[in-house]
Amino acid sequence: MLSDSEAKINLAENVYLEPQAVGRSRCMANTTFSAGSIILSNRSFVNVLLPSEKGHRCDHCHYLSSPGSLKRCTGCVSFYYCDQICQSKHWKSGHRKICRLYNSYTSTPSFQALEEHKKMDALLLSSLVAHTSSVDANERDEDTAFTTFKSLLPGPMAVLAPPICPRYTFSAEVIDGFYARFENNNFSIHSHFKTYAHGIFPLASRLFNHSCMPNAAVKFIIQVHEPVRLEVVALRAISKGDEICIPYLDPALLQTRTTVFDLTYGFTCSCSSCSVVRKVGIIPELPEDPVEFQAVCKRLREFVKAMGLSPFLTSDDSLFPRDLACVLHESFISTLSEQFSAASHDGHYDVALESSTSLFALYQLIYPPNYPQIGLHLLEKAKTCWNHIVSSTLTMALAADLENSVVAAKEIFTIIGQEGDPEDGPLVEIETLLEAEKSL
Repeated sequence: MLSDSEAKINLAENVYLEPQAVGRSRCMANTTFSAGSIILSNRSFVNVLLPSEKGHRCDHCHYLSSPGSLKRCTGCVSFYYCDQICQSKHWKSGHRKICRLYNSYTSTPSFQALEEHKKMDALLLSSLVAHTSSVDANERDEDTAFTTFKSLLPGPMAVLAPPICPRYTFSAEVIDGFYARFENNNFSIHSHFKTYAHGIFPLASRLFNHSCMPNAAVKFIIQVHEPVRLEVVALRAISKGDEICIPYLDPALLQTRTTVFDLTYGFTCSCSSCSVVRKVGIIPELPEDPVEFQAVCKRLREFVKAMGLSPFLTSDDSLFPRDLACVLHESFISTLSEQFSAASHDGHYDVALESSTSLFALYQLIYPPNYPQIGLHLLEKAKTCWNHIVSSTLTMALAADLENSVVAAKEIFTIIGQEGDPEDGPLVEIETLLEAEKSL
């Protein structure tokens, strides 16, 4: 069990936990990190694939394989592996406790009655129980990942664990205790920033507090035969003595995040972004009139441009213009995203690029510098510019927009580095666009 009574708790290289009189301890930098530095590398304790990924990815290492190339477990015929190496490792790490029971468990009325997200909770909790019961008590007590998991704070609300497989390994009280620490301490695992699995990474959960304007972000590394690995990467320079924070959920959830923090994590976020939103109070609805909506978009673009390189939500909240309060409504980002996607798909590239410019201004407002979503949008904007160029007359403005977007996207993803599946991904797409640009 980790204790916060010590002045400094060293849990990982180059960082330490600093206890607080009230609230969670803080993860502090014990050295200087440049943008792109890997602050922590933490292998998965347990994980489960989304149902849609079954048969496409190895259940052990998550390697994405061509259709039909994975080897199916002959015991349960529900788990798939790259080869005998992955199957053997997964068997020893807990699958042997589940294999013969899995299909009967997932077909029970109690499991089928669960909501889809609760089914994922039940499967992940089952994997956790199976994994921890695969070793004897002495080995378990010496397992750093397990002892770190037990030290995690439970959620603020008392909850009963969903039905699990295997059901007999631990008492209901112990399993409820696992679940109390588990529900608010697991990660959505993504490749190229698309979720494909859920997993528990105890050390990462233990170390990092949340911020809606974080200086670090989480990515995942997939390697054949090895458990998926979580890495925490610095989004910008971090000085020695600075707290290192990651986002627990998408910072774009400007209206709902306060409720999620309260009910799921039991804290009130005090970051600069939340300070702005609280000062605004009730966020007004978007104007229904298209002309008024476009006027708001124009006003947003002008405001963000005037702010320069310092995102507004990291600065003085007294600067926020009241006439822009509606852009903090969560429907604003979804409306702009839908407009951009629909116009790009239909070939209305001028409309798409106008929506893209407004959406980029909003991203600069609500996300910290070098946040992955900014890079993803810049990449999509660059693709739209390219499609516009090849389907119409090339102009200097379009060429400049393409170059600026793809170069800015490359800067961000160079900082983020390789993520998820080793093939394809944003960096590969960016290089393809840069090569195509040379032909103009």
